[in-house]
Amino acid sequence: MLEAKRILVVVSLFLAIFSFAGCSKKSEAKSDKEKEETHSEIIKLSDKSIGEIGLKTETLTSQPFKGYLTLPAKVITNQDNEAQVGSLVQGRVHKVFVRVGDFVKPGQALMQVEGLEIGEIKAGFLTSKANLDFKKANYERQKLLLEQNVGSRKSLLEAQSEYEKALAEFNAEDKKIHSIGLTDNEVLNGKGSHSDEHTSGTLTIKAPIAGYVVERNVVIGQLVDGTTNAFRIINTNSVWVDGQLNEKDASKLTEKTNVIFTSTAFPDKKFNGKLSYIGKVVDEKSRTITVRAEFNNVNNSLKPQMFGELKIPAAKDASMLMIPSEALVKFDNIDYLFIQKKPNTFEKRQVVIGSSQDEMTEIKDGVKEGENVVIKGAFYLKSELLKSELEED
Repeated sequence: MLEAKRILVVVSLFLAIFSFAGCSKKSEAKSDKEKEETHSEIIKLSDKSIGEIGLKTETLTSQPFKGYLTLPAKVITNQDNEAQVGSLVQGRVHKVFVRVGDFVKPGQALMQVEGLEIGEIKAGFLTSKANLDFKKANYERQKLLLEQNVGSRKSLLEAQSEYEKALAEFNAEDKKIHSIGLTDNEVLNGKGSHSDEHTSGTLTIKAPIAGYVVERNVVIGQLVDGTTNAFRIINTNSVWVDGQLNEKDASKLTEKTNVIFTSTAFPDKKFNGKLSYIGKVVDEKSRTITVRAEFNNVNNSLKPQMFGELKIPAAKDASMLMIPSEALVKFDNIDYLFIQKKPNTFEKRQVVIGSSQDEMTEIKDGVKEGENVVIKGAFYLKSELLKSELEED
């Protein structure tokens, strides 16, 4: 009997402990739920409060847009006015005539390279030229003899064949010297005579365009060849500006329209240019399309790698979701709208904004057409939301 009572007491204690633990878990779950509700992005207002603050909503619809699309952009060099310069033959740098920052003209000497291959190319040209002159003279002589009935047709044909062969060899050597940047006169005459400078194994590398030397990658004595980019020259009288267009706005562009660029370096100055290219692919990561405009930059105010904004007029039939700018509120520098879920219930929702026009702002993402958005009284809703968070803290 005593043993049965002891068992009953143990069972009772066990049930009491289990019941206490269960209540504790329910209490914790209830507390978490209350905490979650406290942090909710939902605000409920009474009809009286809605009337007092003059809260108004509007159904979101697409509206015509006649303003500018504003894109983040960067200045880059016009590739038509940029040149990488080097030697096409192997040799060592003998002299360097320019420094970074120098302005050069087309044909101006940049450096001088010397090497055996250069001498061989020049010698080959001179040899073929001498042989051509000899064969041509012989051919002309045979024609004259035949006309005077002194020579034979066989000798004429042989002379003609030898001349044509020599001409082909000369043309090949001539193309070779032109390919490395030399001209016939430079190899043959120099300053009116067969100077040592022009018959030796030296080659003068010249600027192909006018512009500024922005890179110099060689020093005296350095071995260079066809893979060496010795100099980089750019002309910034004309520059390109690349902007990043959101893929959702692709249909809002008019090709070859006038555009405006404002740089962070010159915030009060507007640069006028022309849209020249709209990308054909969308970047997988940023989901943007590259658009390019060309700008006249005679004063060299715009410099490559400058950042700014590119403003492009929207197409005539462009439309987008627009709301009054006062409907937007910021939390931690992030844009939000309040969406009416029920007559007295409003949800805070993060959105992505776009271009602005006449106190109206484009909404790119976060809401859908047909939803009701608070357009007046959003600041009061923000205050109520912040107030509830402060009370909880």
